[in-house]
Amino acid sequence: MDDPPVVRWSEDGEARCAAWRSERGAPPPREVRVVDDRIPADEAYGLACQGIGLLWRGDFQNARQMLKAMGARLPSPRPSAIKSPQQVGDPRAEGELFNRERQLRAQRARTLGMLLVPIDGDYTIALRRAPDVRQACIEAYGERPEGDLSLVSLRELLGVIGAHEWRRRGIEVAALDANVHPHYGVFAPIRSEYVDLVAEAPLPGALDAFPIAFDIGTGTGVIAAVLARRGIPRVVATDIDARALACARENIASLGLAAQVDVTRADLFPEGRAALAVCNPPWVPARPSSPLEHGIYDPESRMLRGFLAALAAHLVPGGEGWLILSDLAEHLGLRSRGALLAWFAEAGLEVRGRMEARPRHPRASDASDRLHAARKAERTSLWRLAAR
Repeated sequence: MDDPPVVRWSEDGEARCAAWRSERGAPPPREVRVVDDRIPADEAYGLACQGIGLLWRGDFQNARQMLKAMGARLPSPRPSAIKSPQQVGDPRAEGELFNRERQLRAQRARTLGMLLVPIDGDYTIALRRAPDVRQACIEAYGERPEGDLSLVSLRELLGVIGAHEWRRRGIEVAALDANVHPHYGVFAPIRSEYVDLVAEAPLPGALDAFPIAFDIGTGTGVIAAVLARRGIPRVVATDIDARALACARENIASLGLAAQVDVTRADLFPEGRAALAVCNPPWVPARPSSPLEHGIYDPESRMLRGFLAALAAHLVPGGEGWLILSDLAEHLGLRSRGALLAWFAEAGLEVRGRMEARPRHPRASDASDRLHAARKAERTSLWRLAAR
């Protein structure tokens, strides 16, 4: 691994430096100024807008209040949109709004990411009223030797803390009657409709003679766990991300399914064939703005198209591939239904059936969301595909 970038600044007449840490891939600020509780919010906001890092030396809880005050001065990531009746629900108009919202969110992340806090080598924070973040940092960053000082944006650190709490509590999955515990940076199964589709779809008859299933891009391992709970004797769950592999293994073990589920590193498919191959790829064909967004954005639909192109070669006769995919991209004008069906045909696949579910997440019913029309129309489908 490459050494992390180094941030340099002057403090108390001395030249200082620290490693720069950003899991979202943000570049380090070119200039850093030391600030504390005395800096006015307007001044802090102005400096942050210029890309100047603000190294906080005051009270930690006051830093959180400063971050909130700076956020209040930024344009809202969801400004009210005025659309003509002809534009409501129009994919092109919705796509323009989607791109504008992403730009606003990226601007917000850059500006708020300029408020920095120091983290010592043992993951302690030498600020007044700072919380104990050691376990949260170990889960996100891994173990490291003591003695290294690093700087991290407060906004990202709060995300690390939130992820730790989420991992500790877990997410209830009704199809498993148990909780799944997502790790930092691993897509969490908060949208339960796709899990329910996997739990309800009719299993292919080919499993009787060849009882093996693949879970492609397993993430937390939730789909592999559902397949195992449905009685499939052997499930091979794959992922290419180290965090996802560790997360899936931990969840599979805690659910008592380690004897049925093999979690292995692979770029899409493992070796061999299966009677069932399931994939829930990222649903938006756009470039992620940070490594943490890979569970949502799939540039040029690479994972989706890779799964389809290789599916027939990895199925036994009579086997099925289950593609679980939201059609939000269609409502945003980013991908058409015709293009998806054409990819099926190009891969030598036919549709045996399709099940769909309405989204149940809060944003689907939030009329103030500027993408409300697209989210309200969204459906998640489980496509049952087979080789022709």
